[in-house]
Amino acid sequence: MFETSLNMERKNKLLYVHGFASSGSSGTVMTLRHHLDSWRVIAPDLPVDPFESLELLRTIIAEEQPDVVIGTSMGGMYVQQLWGVPRIIVNPSFEMSRSLLFGKMGRNKYMSKRKDGATEFRIDKSVVERFKQMEKTQFDGVDDNEKELLTALFGDKDPIVNYYSLVAELYGEDRCIRFKGEHRLNDEVVKKVVIPIVQKYAN
Repeated sequence: MFETSLNMERKNKLLYVHGFASSGSSGTVMTLRHHLDSWRVIAPDLPVDPFESLELLRTIIAEEQPDVVIGTSMGGMYVQQLWGVPRIIVNPSFEMSRSLLFGKMGRNKYMSKRKDGATEFRIDKSVVERFKQMEKTQFDGVDDNEKELLTALFGDKDPIVNYYSLVAELYGEDRCIRFKGEHRLNDEVVKKVVIPIVQKYAN
């Protein structure tokens, strides 16, 4: 029992940040946990409000000190702003306010189970305005140190968002990687593209 506890303490930590209408029990999280058995995967359910989400993530980082943070889609927008930690953003969605206005207003259903049991949530103009506020300052922390901490992955057939040029301009093209895939990650992309990058941060 004592040896098992020690092994658990030595596990690397990965913080995963889900996308819009998802949760910490998504299929991507399950795949990461299955293939990263030497890692502890932390995957919280995010609040609807963007500033509450960012505050939650910063608190988790301060308490857990993860080795690397991954964010997909909307989660990539949050993770880009988590200064000072190694991070991977996948198909980041940097203009959520615009995305929400086109087809996401009103009631939305969560695509995976959440710990609080919630099955749906509401997007209204006040939420959109909160995202607009965040978007105005989301790149203010980019400097030479941060450029070395970020890796950005972009699906070559993503029909939803494409911010490759923006990230390449801000962080450098050497920090950007294209992969064969669409907006949402599937098991093959997680195994062949994401996990090999995560393993580089293992202690």
